[in-house]
Amino acid sequence: MLDLAPLARFGDRVATGLLDVTSDPAVLDSSGFWAVCADFEGRLTCARFRDVRQEPVPAPVPGAWHGPAVGDWTSSLDRAGYTAGVRRIREHIAAGEVYQANLCRVLSAPVAPDADVDALTALLARGNPAPYAGTIRLPEHGVEIATASPELFLRRDGDVVESGPIKGTGRTEADLLEKDYAENVMIVDLVRNDIGQVCATGSVSVPDLCAVEKHPGLVHLVSTVRGELREGTGWPELLAAAFPPGSVTGAPKSSALRIIDALETAPRGPYCGGIGWVDADRGTGELAVGIRTFWIDRAQGVLRFGTGAGITWGSDPEGEWRETELKAARLLAVASGTYEVSAEGLQTS
Repeated sequence: MLDLAPLARFGDRVATGLLDVTSDPAVLDSSGFWAVCADFEGRLTCARFRDVRQEPVPAPVPGAWHGPAVGDWTSSLDRAGYTAGVRRIREHIAAGEVYQANLCRVLSAPVAPDADVDALTALLARGNPAPYAGTIRLPEHGVEIATASPELFLRRDGDVVESGPIKGTGRTEADLLEKDYAENVMIVDLVRNDIGQVCATGSVSVPDLCAVEKHPGLVHLVSTVRGELREGTGWPELLAAAFPPGSVTGAPKSSALRIIDALETAPRGPYCGGIGWVDADRGTGELAVGIRTFWIDRAQGVLRFGTGAGITWGSDPEGEWRETELKAARLLAVASGTYEVSAEGLQTS
């Protein structure tokens, strides 16, 4: 294994010089620049860095990333298991226990001992650019993440907080179904309720509802929810109210989490958690939903990647399986070297 120095990278912001690491969210309201990773299951890692500078993501260095072979990926739920899970969620919906639940699977493949997630981030930046892309590399603390997330979980600027839930996915806008729009509105209501717990009465609004956003290889429906935090409210209260993200759980959230726990066969880890940065000195921060995210599990010697879909009464089991495949295909190709990333862009190799 390489001697990988601690590092955090978010867009063109890079942080080095690790000072300390804690699981206490109260530090995010203190001082300093923090990289933040909150696993879906609740494990929180906050890493404070001394040096923060503007620097573009480096160009990929040939041979710097040793990804798994295309055929080496295995899934925590195979096609039969996943479609059976979709049918089971529809039974829960019919019984009135839940309106929507997100069903995910975790893909794993062997990874080289010298694998560096920041080298993978360099490939993803060109092969699958994303607004919340980044790296958190803390090998001594079990956190090695490369994300190409398109989804805003929480953005904070002083007392103003914003979330950008994604629900609804298709290859093109024409592929979006009535089910996708209904699902997005359902999750917007959930996010409104989540942040409404810690926002001033009457301050929560929805500036954008079901806007179509284009991303590499697919389109999403994206909404914006905004509010103003009540006086004395900080990151601990905000995270307690909003976590885990509503777009990757379901509605009602408590029922969806119970169903997820029963049906999914592997922990999600940083996938579907929160990944990003907080500048406590300026009172700003930006956490993405940890989707389109790779992470290294050194104990098992594997690279992991999660994919999933939101299940409603209108869901077709095979269609939902295909959606998980669509979301994963391009990123797995980049990580496995099926795509050649050059200065001219992404090409099939």
